[in-house]
Amino acid sequence: MNRKLRRRIFKIENAKEFNAIALDVFKYQSVNNNIYKEYITALDIIPDSIKSPEEIPFLPISFFKDHKVVTGTNISQIVFESSGTSGINTSRHYVSDQSIYEESFLNGFRCFYGEPADYLITALLPSYTERENSSLIFMMNNLIKRSKYAESGFFNDDPVKLIVILGKAKKDGIKGILLGVSFALLDLAEKYKPDLSDIIIIETGGMKGRRKEITRQELHNVLISGLNTDTIHSEYGMTELLSQAWSKGNGLFYCPPWMKVFIRDPQDPLTIFNKYGMTGGINIIDLANINSCSFLSVNDLGKLHEDGGFEVLGRFDSSDIRGCNLLVE
Repeated sequence: MNRKLRRRIFKIENAKEFNAIALDVFKYQSVNNNIYKEYITALDIIPDSIKSPEEIPFLPISFFKDHKVVTGTNISQIVFESSGTSGINTSRHYVSDQSIYEESFLNGFRCFYGEPADYLITALLPSYTERENSSLIFMMNNLIKRSKYAESGFFNDDPVKLIVILGKAKKDGIKGILLGVSFALLDLAEKYKPDLSDIIIIETGGMKGRRKEITRQELHNVLISGLNTDTIHSEYGMTELLSQAWSKGNGLFYCPPWMKVFIRDPQDPLTIFNKYGMTGGINIIDLANINSCSFLSVNDLGKLHEDGGFEVLGRFDSSDIRGCNLLVE
């Protein structure tokens, strides 16, 4: 069942196929994921009564802090752990097949940018490279290795070299990407003010206690000015997911075909808004999470647009500060 589902997940082409596979994954996980099964039972929900993805119960993401959320009995190949401030429990994502993660982020990258081999890929992720179990570092390492340009890599300790390499890429007509955590990109913009026009700048959120939290719009305004670029791209992902949403500007994110976002009523977490433009909690279906849980209720506030794009507006006040934290605009 698992193998058959996996083959279908990354071949989804339309909403009808997504809905059918989402229901199949739900039925599979409601039986084979003990934590999720107990959660559904506690809600008095009968799995066979679920007829659409909107009706599927979403597991609060906090369960990844205190429970081993897995589907099936396979041994974990790798365990990803979230960032967190001192004294705050971190989430752990037990991944039994890391090739599914590789297939997910690689196909997702291709959906939005094309082949990673065609880019000079650079990264500024100082707070993440200090940890060995970051899913973001795992992804970036893989993408960098796939680049055909030997200069691709991490430049946490040498921003001057980074600027020189990206400048040469511009001059030579090479497509360049710089993905960085917010505070590192801000430092680059304010201290060096490099001309990174024509370079794709992707922020992945997070001040990590190094800088004052600001809204995404404020962040992008500073980066656009300091890096001499027209727009700032963004990546939206988290430890508990195996897929990412991407924004090519204006803070509007889009998902790959096997991932979908819903907006829940903040006053009634079991109710999904059926109108666009309403602000509420973000629920995510990530079908790549077939071996953990594909249906997660996260602590971010968001707004869904009619074309399927979504905004991330901030976090619930009761949520702890994590890597992707931004204040409500």
